[in-house]
Amino acid sequence: MIVLGLTGSIGMGKSTTAKLFAEAGVPVYDADATVHMLYEGEAAPAIEAAFPGATAGGKVDRTRLSALVVNDPAAMKRLEQIVHPMLRTYHQKFLGDAERSGAPVAVVDVPLLYETGGEKRVDAVVVVTTTPEIQRERILDRKGMTTEMLDTVLARQLPDAEKRKRADFVVDTSHGLDPVRARIRDILEQAVKMPRRRP
Repeated sequence: MIVLGLTGSIGMGKSTTAKLFAEAGVPVYDADATVHMLYEGEAAPAIEAAFPGATAGGKVDRTRLSALVVNDPAAMKRLEQIVHPMLRTYHQKFLGDAERSGAPVAVVDVPLLYETGGEKRVDAVVVVTTTPEIQRERILDRKGMTTEMLDTVLARQLPDAEKRKRADFVVDTSHGLDPVRARIRDILEQAVKMPRRRP
């Protein structure tokens, strides 16, 4: 089974692209959705112990947690040390299930793939991109999003141009869904012929 890492900066259309991979019958692991699930359950006690006041009603309050870690690299590191091992367990289980299902290709959707060295754990990387104008427009349309918040998020992410340069495949979401669907078909055709790269 070939594992594709799907990544892209905020507002590039990565979630939509992940849905279209799933629509094409590919098993997709969503790292963000897994984090949400962990925050609502098993990670909450450990996060509350490390960051008192970060939870409410037994669940992590993302706004409170964000305020405690966003400008503090050491706090961010502590948070990652709690969450990443839990994420790895779910990730391994997903890959095992996908392999057993006989899927020729599986996709792991990881927003900070390059930033966390995740490209070493997949066979090829798919980067989702669009123009800077469309990106800003999409993000600033989101509820509660401000230019300052956007700049903070972008500062944590590898620049889009760098991601595209390092990618095996690039998906441009600037022109609607049909070109994306066609590109996904191309990628899947090529992926099955690729050698496995991950350890």
